[in-house]
Amino acid sequence: MLRVGLLRTLLFSLVGLGVHVNLAAADPQPQSVAVASPDDRLSLRLDCSDGTLRYSVLASGEQVIEPSRLGLALRAAPSLSDGFQVQAVRTSSHDSTWSPVYGERSSIRDNYRHAEIDLIDSQQPPRRMTLRVRAYNAGVAFAYHIPDQDALKDFVIQREQTEFRFTGNHKCWPVYSAQGVYEQTKLQEVKKDCERPLVLSARKDMYLAVGEARLVDYARMRLEPVEGVDNALQAQLASEVVCKGGVTTPWRYVMVADSPAELLNNNALSLNLNDPCAIEDTSWIRPGKVIREVTLTTAGGKACIDFAVANGLQFVEYDAGWYGHEYDDSSDASTITVDPKRSAGPLDLHEVIRYGKQHGIGIIVYVNRRALEKQLDQVLDLYQEWGIAGVKYGFVNVGPQKWTRWLHDAVRKAADHRLMVDIHDEYRPTGYERTYPNLMTQEGIGGDETSPSNQQTLRILFTRMICGAGDHTICYFNNRVTRNANHAFQLAKGVCFYSPWQFLYWYDRPAGPGATAEGRIGDEPELEFYRELPVVWDETRVLQGEIGEFAVIARRSGKDWFLGAMNGDKPRTLSVPLDFLNDEQSFTARRYSHDPQVTTRTHVAIRNEPVAASKTLEIPLTARSGEAIHFIAQ
Repeated sequence: MLRVGLLRTLLFSLVGLGVHVNLAAADPQPQSVAVASPDDRLSLRLDCSDGTLRYSVLASGEQVIEPSRLGLALRAAPSLSDGFQVQAVRTSSHDSTWSPVYGERSSIRDNYRHAEIDLIDSQQPPRRMTLRVRAYNAGVAFAYHIPDQDALKDFVIQREQTEFRFTGNHKCWPVYSAQGVYEQTKLQEVKKDCERPLVLSARKDMYLAVGEARLVDYARMRLEPVEGVDNALQAQLASEVVCKGGVTTPWRYVMVADSPAELLNNNALSLNLNDPCAIEDTSWIRPGKVIREVTLTTAGGKACIDFAVANGLQFVEYDAGWYGHEYDDSSDASTITVDPKRSAGPLDLHEVIRYGKQHGIGIIVYVNRRALEKQLDQVLDLYQEWGIAGVKYGFVNVGPQKWTRWLHDAVRKAADHRLMVDIHDEYRPTGYERTYPNLMTQEGIGGDETSPSNQQTLRILFTRMICGAGDHTICYFNNRVTRNANHAFQLAKGVCFYSPWQFLYWYDRPAGPGATAEGRIGDEPELEFYRELPVVWDETRVLQGEIGEFAVIARRSGKDWFLGAMNGDKPRTLSVPLDFLNDEQSFTARRYSHDPQVTTRTHVAIRNEPVAASKTLEIPLTARSGEAIHFIAQ
């Protein structure tokens, strides 16, 4: 600990920890504290020389965030932003590796330098606040901690004064709802309610992402312009935050990378900023591929189970209507009462669950928030008793502190009942799946359900997917596929979009009840790729890409690799070095590409070729096309 009262003129430099504290000759109070990343490329500097809290971020000595205000505006009390001085600085460094229950990587390195900067203000009695700072090679993060204290016992945060002042009118990709359409625009055109993470391009070789991590019992942050300041955004909270006996805010982070691919490669940052797994026995948590059952009948459920067994899927999900109309407050999610507007039934869900267990297929049920908010504890008890594998929480309320707390409590309660969870609609992840890995996936993404263009898909990939898994509701036979891209593009999407519960064939159906000529799942040869495709991985490499234009991602499971290449509106040929392959093994590349000469309705050609780590693979792509490749170890 560094105590001000013992210091006179001093330049305090902890080189090994990457922390510098500067003090003036006439005044022993610290003027600034800088925390550098382990590779010394990035640094966050806190300055309160005039009593006002400000921070800046540098990359290789170049400022990427100009001095920006920090602070918390309180209800019926002076803001925690002015009149501060540094009282003490505690520093540490951390370097460990942890293994998630599942993920895009079987091991994750958590390497950062850390500082806890204790601050005291000039109010009477003085109020204490600590700024917690972490500097990673991928980015910097900070959080406010208000300890329990007599001077600030119970209080309400009205808004944050957290700013992000950028160095120019950068190109950026904002979106204003979690499932909305991403724009490409300039920073000065960004409006309020901008979702996080927000990705910006300062120049061709510098990309930034601003986001939020470890949001559990607080109001969601979005971003809005700072009035009267060009090129600046500030935190916009969805509600006030009621604090009793202190509070630690979520982390606010700024990632810095040379390319969009590097940003996405570094998406474990939000996991590292969350608490370790709180579930002692995770053996019941099971990733897998899912098909949706919409006939709401016993026969339809059994047909989906048979299809899942034959096609390498692990779950069947009963969608809205199985317990009544999802928007009717009188519908009871503890009963099996099919909505007659959706289906005439009959549905014996217990028989479907029994049949599924007999065949190794789990059953997931959808429950709308109208029932969840009234019946959560009751139905979780009941669903565990029934033998249900998981619940899809639908149309949940998000944003205000009340609903943020409720939703994360609902995930924790599901874990207590050994139930997995998929959160649909407007929820976006901030890393809570590390702490409660029964949170398998979430929407918060404009997936195939919204029929995105492939340009939009390629914007989503490099922005939304920085913050965590996205349930993209992948279609394959539905005609929206050929409106926007082609079937090879859809195969590649299964690799590129990470989701531990991967919903496939969203608007498609197995032959039988509910199948249409357009959406009937056939026996096209390339469906073997979906059968073989894992949903969680030992290693992930984002190899190439530009936002909205193209992407190449390779993922390893065991000895095999899977690669997805997706292309935007311009034809191109991608040269992909295969140096990610094990150079001591040979591989067969089984390639799935678009070919209009193939006579199936999907026009996917399949061919094999021998490859090795020393080879560079040429992938020619027409506009709005893709290719999927399975590298099979020999």
